[in-house]
Amino acid sequence: MTKPSVDVQEFINRHPFSRFQWITFALCFCIVLLDGFDTAAIGYIAPSLIQEWGVSKPALAPVLSAALFGLAAGALMAGPLADRLGRKKVLTGSVLVLGLFTLLSGFAADLQSLTVMRFITGIGLGAAMPNAVTLMSEYCPTARRSLLTNAMFCGFPLGAALGGFLASWMIPQWGWRSVLVFGGVTPLLLLLVLLLLLPESVRYMVAKGYDHARIQAVMSRISATAADAASFFLSETRAVAAGKSGLAVVLSPSYRVGSVMLWLAYFMGLVIFYALVNWMPILFKDAGIAPKQAMLISALFPLGGIGAVFCGYLMDRFNADRIIAIGYLLTAASIYAIGQATGSVGLLVVVVFVAGTIMNTAQSSMPALAAGFYPTQGRATGVAWMLGIGRFGGIAGSFLVAELARRQLGFDQVFMVLAIPGLIAASALFIKLRAHPDSGKVSLQAAPLSH
Repeated sequence: MTKPSVDVQEFINRHPFSRFQWITFALCFCIVLLDGFDTAAIGYIAPSLIQEWGVSKPALAPVLSAALFGLAAGALMAGPLADRLGRKKVLTGSVLVLGLFTLLSGFAADLQSLTVMRFITGIGLGAAMPNAVTLMSEYCPTARRSLLTNAMFCGFPLGAALGGFLASWMIPQWGWRSVLVFGGVTPLLLLLVLLLLLPESVRYMVAKGYDHARIQAVMSRISATAADAASFFLSETRAVAAGKSGLAVVLSPSYRVGSVMLWLAYFMGLVIFYALVNWMPILFKDAGIAPKQAMLISALFPLGGIGAVFCGYLMDRFNADRIIAIGYLLTAASIYAIGQATGSVGLLVVVVFVAGTIMNTAQSSMPALAAGFYPTQGRATGVAWMLGIGRFGGIAGSFLVAELARRQLGFDQVFMVLAIPGLIAASALFIKLRAHPDSGKVSLQAAPLSH
């Protein structure tokens, strides 16, 4: 009897989510968790830097945003590299850079050297996250792709919240450097596990024409029935021109408008996220809240990202563009509400947690949206460029609050300004939906792959 030719995505869809896929999920979750921890850590140690080095708040803007410049550079480079060299190589290399230079940041002697170390750390951070999202999405069954990818990406806000809770405990005992040392050693330990257990994307291997035996070995870890396959092939949502990959796919006429709108929405979301994660402890302290209490309340904001799991469930069942756009509209309202809640610490705790849940739910769902929008040949680049260009929003957010502080805007006025990017992000996704009405409910399988 002739052995069949097997569609990789259909095979993944047909079989239960295996132990092998759960291990891949766990490893990608840990990468994104450490990414979130390291990204937020600098905001939590900022008050200690002001005290130890005697610098002003505006002088902190370069060190707060240095990692973001690195994040942008790392993402913009790593996406095309991963579409050319593979997801695993770029992921493991990025975790090495992240761990090593976070560790070195803990021994910085002054603001200038810390800024340089944070920039290089950012390159590792920027390369890690989009490739973790891409690799995970390529091992997910279509019907649960957004749910699983969002659940994995929840590692980022959880890591950011963990940074706040650990910082509030570690800094009084061992100083701010201990937070960075911890944030450096942990990724280096994870790297050893990644080298042993992390697989290459099977969709990438098929797209690049890897040896049949190597593909079959990976597929057999999902289900032993892969041994019956004579060959493996891919299917995609839309045809891709022969020889096109990476940025050529992302900026092609079929994807151009959607790409720009994804960039704009993610950019605006990160204006809000980094402005608040980096500056919220300082803003609350200036509003008369005790420093430790300010840090703990601030840590509730990124913790709210766990709502992305529910959003992923909705994205798999309804139009994903519309679901996330509504999330950004609610973000604008809830961020504005933070500025009105300083009269009561109890009310502020509730409002910050609700705002964080809504904002991080929308923002954490964006990588899954991008992963579903692009075909295999451009997926890593598409996700990475959205994350990379979005990082400039993080840079803008850091400098925006510094500028608002310089202009001496009131607490409520700062949060009113920070609500505006939420409205812009929602508008961008409605434009994407209008330009690509079929893309809000996407699958990684449909039409045969174009040759």
